[in-house]
Amino acid sequence: MEPIADKKKAIFESTLELVREKGFHGTPMSLVAKRAGVAAGTIYHYFESKQDLIIELFFYIRDQIIAVLKREDNPHVPFQKCFFNIWYGLHDYYSQNPNVLMFFEQFVNSPYNTCLNDASKSEFHKHLFGFFERGIREGHLKPLSPKILGTLAHANIISTVKMYSSGHLVLEEGELKQLPQILWDGMRSGERTTKV
Repeated sequence: MEPIADKKKAIFESTLELVREKGFHGTPMSLVAKRAGVAAGTIYHYFESKQDLIIELFFYIRDQIIAVLKREDNPHVPFQKCFFNIWYGLHDYYSQNPNVLMFFEQFVNSPYNTCLNDASKSEFHKHLFGFFERGIREGHLKPLSPKILGTLAHANIISTVKMYSSGHLVLEEGELKQLPQILWDGMRSGERTTKV
């Protein structure tokens, strides 16, 4: 992932904040420019329209999340360790970027989502499901659908972060460690495992 200009990053961060506060409809380009501290003309230097901004922001975030998956899925590290690293890596990313989850929730239920082809939208799932496919193929996981295993794990992470962020869930460190362990225990095959 190539670095982006500071102004463009500020526009992305401001858009995420505003979408969380006001939704897509309440986030005009002028307000994004003001929040980002850039001139109104500057925002149009980077993005032709609000739709262009929203879609490019989707790709920017998607690529950051894929980078977490790629970083933590190391074929030279035992699969079980990678499983826990991915769980904690995604948990940490979403915890440190709470506006991302709000953005995605609104994005998938908006007309902007229909502007993307299925391949663009499924790039993250390709990597996530590929990891679980590898675990099944290598005999680490039960021979279930990689889509089911990946969805279960990802939904667990998202729910945990959302409940924690909203103040509805307070977990001690030991309790937090139990969540991926419970998932692992339910997904693993046979006795090829140790506690992480």
